[in-house]
Amino acid sequence: MNKKYFISLSIAAALTIGSLPTLGTTANAHSHSVEELQKQQEDISSKKEEINGKIDEKKSEINQNINKQQEIQSQIAEISTKLKDTETKITEKTKEIDETTAEINKLKEEIEVLKQKIEERNELLKERARAIQEKGGSANYLDVLLGADSFGDFINRVTAVNTIVSADKKIMDEQKRDQAELEKKQEEVEGKLAELESTKASLESLKKDLDSQKAKKADLFKQLEAQQASLEVEKKDLQKESDELSKMEHQLEGEIQAEQARLAELARQREIERKRQAEAEAAKRAAEQQQATASSNSGGGSSSAAPAPSAPSAPVSAGAWTAPAYGTITTNFGWDTLNGKQRYHYGTDIAARGSVPISAAADGYVIKSQYSSSYGNVVYITHSINGQTFTTVYAHMASSSVSSGQAVNKGDRIGYMGNTGYSFGQHLHFELHAGSWNASKSNAVNPRQYINF
Repeated sequence: MNKKYFISLSIAAALTIGSLPTLGTTANAHSHSVEELQKQQEDISSKKEEINGKIDEKKSEINQNINKQQEIQSQIAEISTKLKDTETKITEKTKEIDETTAEINKLKEEIEVLKQKIEERNELLKERARAIQEKGGSANYLDVLLGADSFGDFINRVTAVNTIVSADKKIMDEQKRDQAELEKKQEEVEGKLAELESTKASLESLKKDLDSQKAKKADLFKQLEAQQASLEVEKKDLQKESDELSKMEHQLEGEIQAEQARLAELARQREIERKRQAEAEAAKRAAEQQQATASSNSGGGSSSAAPAPSAPSAPVSAGAWTAPAYGTITTNFGWDTLNGKQRYHYGTDIAARGSVPISAAADGYVIKSQYSSSYGNVVYITHSINGQTFTTVYAHMASSSVSSGQAVNKGDRIGYMGNTGYSFGQHLHFELHAGSWNASKSNAVNPRQYINF
């Protein structure tokens, strides 16, 4: 909040309080006091509205910040879940790699054994080949067969030779098969290990990325927490300014009511004085009448009647009240329909064409004369009738000829009928309140109870 603005309003309010007069001073000395107080109140209300708007903005920003924090927390939880799942998979892959590595180590041992067997077979085959080569190859087998002593011996020799040849062939087949199986098994295991290593590397890369994301989200969450704390402080400061303005607004409202009460008291004292003067005038006229009657009876000189007072510009009803304007009653007090909607009408509307003067409905003091978006040019007057306070309202006027604090008599012209504010055609909206005026219009009464339109 602008400190100079706050101080200036405080000083203005203080000066206003100090400058309020006693009931004994003249009304003209206070002709603008209510308007000045209301202007200060409007300034404060405007500033308060601006501050409250900023408070709403801060609340919105705080809510957005909290939503972002919740979103970040949700994302962090999701990342944590992925991290946990990834770490589990890494553990599983590490276990598989360990098992595969153990399998490879075992396979290596088997390979070494197999290599030993292959080596031994190679040596056996080499020995067999050398023996065949040294003895002339296949001819030796023929000599063996031909050297048989009998047919049975021949059959035995043939069987023996076949067995030797088959054994050699079996050794050769086993050699080929074992070598192929060794190569295949080694290739499969190495491929599996490479695949596991690749999967583990991908998982570790994913974990590293998730760790980085989680760290960034955590950092962003801290920033949002700090931002929220700052917004809360700003909102608190704004709320403090708003509370201060509310206090000033309440104080000014009290001052306005006090000024209105002062004017109402002036109206009451004025009524008392008017009645005292009226009684004195009546007593004086009665005494003069008695004297005139006595002179007439004693044959005294003739007397002439007192001159008649000049007539007012517009007829004024007898009694405490008079109609505020002439014209046609277009809307009475109570329920009616406006633009197709039911509403409660708190006054009486009087419509007429041309330049139509508006008069004070009774003796009193002007509380305020101002312009509002709803009432247009409007005048509020406080009255004291038989000790009771009344307030009359004259709205939608084309212009006003009175100001706050001004004393008016019943029938005095206060302005002209118009079509200002929330109005649909030239008319006077007239309200009568048994007590003070308030925004809820709880004191409004039907003007026809007091005034003959």
